[in-house]
Amino acid sequence: MLVLTRKVDQGIVIAGNIYIRVLGVERDRVKIGIAAPKEIPVLRQELLDRENAEPGIRKNRTGSENSEVPSAATALDGAPSES
Repeated sequence: MLVLTRKVDQGIVIAGNIYIRVLGVERDRVKIGIAAPKEIPVLRQELLDRENAEPGIRKNRTGSENSEVPSAATALDGAPSES
């Protein structure tokens, strides 16, 4: 596992097309933004864990059952910086 220290508005780039940026820090919470191509699913780990615990049932954002997992990629405001 790679461990990095980042400040607010700093980010990292994975594989040249996945951008992760620290948007804010409050108490014990870190707000991050993720920009990735639509074909790359981005899920919170607890959703993936729940999905793996309930085989055959996948839910979309509205909570109704669906056979496809929606992409949860969140676009970042502006172009990523090179800092």
